[in-house]
Amino acid sequence: MQGRYSRQELFSPVGKKGQKKLQEKHVLLIGAGALGTGNAEALVRAGVGRLTIIDRDYVEESNLQRQQLYSEEDARLAIPKAVAAKRRLTAINSAVRIHAEVIDASYAALLEWAKEADLIIDATDNYETRLMINDVAHQLGVPWIYGACTGSHGMVFVVLPGQTPCLRCLWEKGAVGSGHTCDTAGIISPAATHVISYQVTEAMKILVEDWQALNGRLIMFDLWKNMHKEINVGKVKRSTCPTCGESPVYPHLSSENLTKTAVLCGRDTVQIRPAKPGEVNLPALEQTFARQGYSVKRNPYMVTIHFSPHRLVVFYDGRVLVHGTNDEAEAKKYYARLFG
Repeated sequence: MQGRYSRQELFSPVGKKGQKKLQEKHVLLIGAGALGTGNAEALVRAGVGRLTIIDRDYVEESNLQRQQLYSEEDARLAIPKAVAAKRRLTAINSAVRIHAEVIDASYAALLEWAKEADLIIDATDNYETRLMINDVAHQLGVPWIYGACTGSHGMVFVVLPGQTPCLRCLWEKGAVGSGHTCDTAGIISPAATHVISYQVTEAMKILVEDWQALNGRLIMFDLWKNMHKEINVGKVKRSTCPTCGESPVYPHLSSENLTKTAVLCGRDTVQIRPAKPGEVNLPALEQTFARQGYSVKRNPYMVTIHFSPHRLVVFYDGRVLVHGTNDEAEAKKYYARLFG
């Protein structure tokens, strides 16, 4: 398409040279919620060469207030977010190579895709995954951009392995992290949009290789309270840090830290990930429980089974979401009913 990026190329820090670099780069995006969809759309419109999206969830009605790529039809059909995002993004820019993975962001998956990436963007909602991203990025030497938002508050920081403090340094010093998510504290869409703007801008600087233009500070804001701060956190970097220090051991990559059962904060849901992921015969599962009189729905990606008052969503890789409980023991009992 002639002149598609002409306005972007007129911006001198990008130019034709930067646009060419952008079209040669691969971004790995972890999460396809509010931050993920905003980052994805902006980068695809900007002409990034390749985008890989990893997300474990599906579209629900409560997402539509702020997750800009999804429609009411996606929510009605419970389409996996990565699939729905890819479909919409391909319609926006068919020249971008987009790969969608409907999986949990495990160490093995992150390592596989990050090896091919020029940049990782965090669009997740939990610190376990972020610390895993942090370890993978440092193990491979790939820059990544942390982003988080709840309520009207947001934070952004660019992590450059070997140069800046890592997320673990900031986390252990109390500079980032809280117990709140958008499911517990709520969120207004401008907070997500503000984080997205910072993340995408810093991402473009990295992708066109304008390293000197990077902000380099921890950005914090609260739009409702009219607060904006940028903090120099260079001194937070520790030589003893197990991720970015002199003798890294990447603690969050060890198998014992890969939780098989996890309570999804604020969602009254437990996720169970099998020790050895494998494909589930979804049509057979649907037939088995439909014959037993349960309410069952299936799409190409998952089966939903209603065990009143709980609802189980089974993905083709064997992962299960047990909705309606925060009790891991109770969730495991329902899991056993599925697979014995």
